[in-house]
Amino acid sequence: MSLVSIRDLVAIPTGDNSSDTIIDGIHWNLTALQNWNYTYYSNRTFSNGSSCLLVFEPYTPILLPNGTFLNSTSCYSPVNPLKARSKIGLFFACFFAISIMFTSINLRKHGRLFLPTEKRFLAIGRRWQWYWMFIVAAFAIISSITGVDVDRYYLPELPIVLSSFFWFLMLPTTMCIVWESVRHWGSWQERQMIDPNPFQLSQDDRRTRIELLVPLVFYFFAWVNFFMVVPRSWSAIERQRDPEQTRLKAEPVATDARFKAAALLLFCSWCTIIFSLWHSIKHYKERNRGYLNRAIGFVQYVPKRFLLTLALSLIMIGYEAACSFEFSISPLKLDTKLGYMYGLGWAPIALIFIVYEVAGYLEPNEDKELIRQRRIRGAEIDHEIGIVKKPHWWSRLNRDNRSMSIQDQITRNVNHVGGGPPTARNLERNIELGIMPVSKGVDANKPAANTEAIRAAANLLFPARSDVEETQERFTDYAEPSRGRSIRPRHETDRSESHESQVTTGAKPQEVRSMLDI
Repeated sequence: MSLVSIRDLVAIPTGDNSSDTIIDGIHWNLTALQNWNYTYYSNRTFSNGSSCLLVFEPYTPILLPNGTFLNSTSCYSPVNPLKARSKIGLFFACFFAISIMFTSINLRKHGRLFLPTEKRFLAIGRRWQWYWMFIVAAFAIISSITGVDVDRYYLPELPIVLSSFFWFLMLPTTMCIVWESVRHWGSWQERQMIDPNPFQLSQDDRRTRIELLVPLVFYFFAWVNFFMVVPRSWSAIERQRDPEQTRLKAEPVATDARFKAAALLLFCSWCTIIFSLWHSIKHYKERNRGYLNRAIGFVQYVPKRFLLTLALSLIMIGYEAACSFEFSISPLKLDTKLGYMYGLGWAPIALIFIVYEVAGYLEPNEDKELIRQRRIRGAEIDHEIGIVKKPHWWSRLNRDNRSMSIQDQITRNVNHVGGGPPTARNLERNIELGIMPVSKGVDANKPAANTEAIRAAANLLFPARSDVEETQERFTDYAEPSRGRSIRPRHETDRSESHESQVTTGAKPQEVRSMLDI
């Protein structure tokens, strides 16, 4: 069944009198119709060049003598039921909507960082593939949903333009997905190669310059493809209301030179991807001698997902080129052949999504993979020099053998040696500041019973004179004589008399807050 009601200009049938006509059993004011230049068409519509109205049940309007239609329905209204084109389009809309969830999972998995960011390998490089997949999925959903009204509209208008417009946007963005996956694979091979030795590859050689220019070449072809297709007048695509109008208006625009050039530019971008893949294999994989061995090695080194996606993208490009020559299979045609349209135009893009989603699920995060490779290299180096690492449970059973930090080693040495002058100075400082800890079980108001502790504190506050002189001699190059004063040696009896007095031993110890209180 044809998607459009073919219309032909027919003569208005006569009615009861010269100012009356009968159409589908309904009387119309012929004078008003002729006054406003309305013409009747075989698809049961009235049109005067500026407006088109449906005149069959249940959309029959009421015509007033002044030429006004009441309860009228435009010819460009969704009044038809869903058909094959819209139903298949809804299936693809659901598919690409679900793919957004899996793309988000893969973006989170492969976009996370477990190693410090390197200036040479930015994290955005591994995420661009998934960003482009979001964009393509959005274009596919819009194109599929607007394709529903292509079937439902009584006469074609804006929906077929929107559906075709966003489908053409899907083509270069899908190529961007394939390009970013191939480009990042080469970057990943380089990162694995230089991870053991960062100076293995130079950063200012011919290889680096090619890797800088190839992305510019690819995106040049992709953007020119966009400008060949999108900035144009799309109104001619709507002129498919009868076969003659389709042949004279829509077909020349859909098969013009710009669509042919766009397909050629997209093929050039595909060739750029092949060159980038060959360049990465040449520099980051083992080289084979002979043309035949190199060709075999190229196929062996290429990841299987690239063999699939490159073939599918080439089918997509071939279909775009075929549409620019044959209008009957083009999505721009209203009653196009759906097998070609969905089988060659939509299915390759959907399969590319499936391949990358499955590959993203199976492949590990690159940072984690790099950590695993470093661990393997470290184990091999330890094995070569004879180092055998103990298992994790060894440190729990032998705590003395576990590896300690520098501070733990210092603390252990201090505990073994014991306190020294630093400990004495710390204790003296605490006594001067009055922050000596007091046991909770001892009442501060009671007289101190431990006289030995009081003597030790007093010795720290008032050391013997000989100790002072010894300290001075110890920290100077030449001992200085006393400045005109003779130092009387203090006898042990003096200190004992001072500390064994009844006041000192029986009274509450004096709390010294600073040197001014002494």
